[in-house]
Amino acid sequence: MKFAAIIEYVQDKAKIAEVRPVHRQYLATLKANGQLAASGPFTDDSGALIIYEASTKEEAEGFLKADPFNAAGIFVKFVIRPWNPVIANRELFPA
Repeated sequence: MKFAAIIEYVQDKAKIAEVRPVHRQYLATLKANGQLAASGPFTDDSGALIIYEASTKEEAEGFLKADPFNAAGIFVKFVIRPWNPVIANRELFPA
């Protein structure tokens, strides 16, 4: 089942840039394990959307809480909701 996490970031751009490489490596590991469907920051740098593949909301929240961005205090606020992808244009998502 998919779970969408809508996340709000701290506004410290230097801190975000510093932790971003390890955060992205963590997400790449989740993707390789079949636990990440999609992710990316909002273009205004206010936060991000991460779509997890998980059995439960608690499992998805565990992925979010284990993220290096969360450990570094970059995730200020988040909401996780079950998500049902009814229509998707796979050509618009890079591999």
